[in-house]
Amino acid sequence: MSVTVRIPTTLRTLTAGASEVGVDGATVGEVLAALDATYPGFRDRLLGDDGKLRRFVNVFVSDDDVRFLQGLDTPVPAGETVSIVPAVAGGR
Repeated sequence: MSVTVRIPTTLRTLTAGASEVGVDGATVGEVLAALDATYPGFRDRLLGDDGKLRRFVNVFVSDDDVRFLQGLDTPVPAGETVSIVPAVAGGR
């Protein structure tokens, strides 16, 4: 089932500049695996050696943070949007 993945500016070098790409997957994990298969390099930037999302990477299905759902097992309905959002820190 096809879903849209929104790519942050810092990772668009992997997608030849595309801000959104379409891939197939029924869960967040499957979507990210398909993303890496089509655009190699995503896995290393998004997942740690343990296979879990890196701390500084946020992934949303629609407007819901997958860390508060089922993580990589979060279902992704066909036609849904998955957004990859790098964490921002700092300030005063």
